[in-house]
Amino acid sequence: MTGGLTFRPHHFLCALGYRGKGYSDAFTANMTQIVTNGLFANGGDHTLIRVRAAADSLCAPCPKRRGEGCTNQAEIDALDGRHAAALNLKHGDVLTWGQAKMRIREKVRPDDLDTLCKGCKWLELGLCKSALSDLHRGA
Repeated sequence: MTGGLTFRPHHFLCALGYRGKGYSDAFTANMTQIVTNGLFANGGDHTLIRVRAAADSLCAPCPKRRGEGCTNQAEIDALDGRHAAALNLKHGDVLTWGQAKMRIREKVRPDDLDTLCKGCKWLELGLCKSALSDLHRGA
């Protein structure tokens, strides 16, 4: 697969929990385009996503991005490691958004986010837990 969407391992759950908030206006606009207008839209479950161990499609306009990395790279690496292990993802894997959601549903419970997402500033908003609970209920 060339081009298309790329996600770091932790961004699968970030996309699931996205509800219009971000680090900057440009970041939020990019997330809305990819997630709300893409993955959450009709047919979005068929979107192919390649797992990447560096800056990805969601990172593109992030104010914390530094080349292929991040200003808090150690924290991002830890998040990615925990998420990759929980979701059985490795660099280069390709899956559809629908397959990703099925994997998330099978492997991650809402309370798992307290460990998986430890240190993430978005965790305290409860958006990701709510979205994951909805996924488990089939909503």
